[in-house]
Amino acid sequence: MQPASAASALWVQEILGSSYQVVEFEESTGTSAEAAAAIGCTLAQIAKSLVFRSASGRSVLVVASGINRVDEKKVGQIIGEKIGRADADFVREMTGYAIGGVAPVGHRSTPVVLLDADLQAFPEIWAAAGTPNAVFKLTPDQLQLLTDGKYTDVAKR
Repeated sequence: MQPASAASALWVQEILGSSYQVVEFEESTGTSAEAAAAIGCTLAQIAKSLVFRSASGRSVLVVASGINRVDEKKVGQIIGEKIGRADADFVREMTGYAIGGVAPVGHRSTPVVLLDADLQAFPEIWAAAGTPNAVFKLTPDQLQLLTDGKYTDVAKR
């Protein structure tokens, strides 16, 4: 683990400010399992960012616990319209990040943001920071402040 050096990770660091530290790993943190292994935390402590496209074309960011699958029907009911998986081009256009490095901050557009209520069970969680090997540590309260998101049940049960 080392301080951020990649341009995208440094951009996330700049947005976050000195209260947070973006770190990079030699190995990939692009999936929840890879991130948990590199960091040495549980899979559930990974705050994975998933971008969906609503029927009207809005971006919908769901930050979910790494152990959970997102229930697209629940999310659709919460926002009042159907959603579907976003392709790589839509993700980059809406967030400025490639899939695998979508940080829950600094989006180019203002997406609908939903936060997995299960993340609130942990004193610390880890989120992507702009590249497939950069992350930062934060609390569930800090995640809500950074994203202006709403904690709700988004997990497929």
